[in-house]
Amino acid sequence: MSKFTALDDSLHAYILGHTPEDEVLARVREETAAMGDIAVMQIAPDQGAFLTLLARAIGARHAIEVGTFTGYSAICIARGLGPAGRLLCCELDEEYAEIASRNLEGAGVAGKTEIRIGPALDTLRILPGDELFDLGFIDADKETYPEYYEEVLARLRPGGVVMLDNVLLRGRVLDPQPDDERAEIVKRLNEQIAADDRVDAVMLGVADGITLALKK
Repeated sequence: MSKFTALDDSLHAYILGHTPEDEVLARVREETAAMGDIAVMQIAPDQGAFLTLLARAIGARHAIEVGTFTGYSAICIARGLGPAGRLLCCELDEEYAEIASRNLEGAGVAGKTEIRIGPALDTLRILPGDELFDLGFIDADKETYPEYYEEVLARLRPGGVVMLDNVLLRGRVLDPQPDDERAEIVKRLNEQIAADDRVDAVMLGVADGITLALKK
C-alpha cells in the first residue's frame, strides 16, 4: 500500500495557504512571474519556507547558493541564518544578479549576502580550502549538477547539508529520452547520491523534487 497523497491544484493551494510567505517574498514572486516563461526557474513558496526552516534547524551560519536568479531563495536562506550569518550567492547572469541584489536589499538581508557573478564552478574552485559551509543549495544548469554537487560537498562541514532542486524534472528522470541529456544527467546523479556513503540522503516530493544530503 502506497502511503502518499497525490496533489491536485486544490490540495496544492491548500498547502500553500498554510505556508508562510510575507509581502516581500510575494512581491519578488509576482515580479519574477511577470518576466514570462523564464520565471519557472524560481523556487516555489513551500520550498522557500523549507529552506528558511532548514537553515534555522541546523543552526547554519555560513551558506552557499549555486544559482540565485532573482533572489527568492537567497532571501529565504539568509533569513534562516540569523544575524551573524553569511550567504555566498553564485550567479552567472549579470542582469539576474542585479535584480537579485535589489530584492535582497528590499528584504533587508543584503548585509548578510554576497553575489559573485560568473561561472559557479570557477567561484567554487577558487574558494579557500579552509572555508567550510553549513548549508548549500544547488539550483542551476542541470548539465553541471554532478560537478556542483562534488564541489559543494567538498566544502561542507561534517553535519552540513546540501539541498538540490529539480531532481525529478517533472518526471523525466523515470525514462529519459535519447535527446534529453538533462534528464539522463540528473537521473545518474540521483542514483549516485542514493549510493554515496559520504552522506545520508533523502529525496522528497516537494515542488519538482528536492534531495537533501547530510555530510557524514
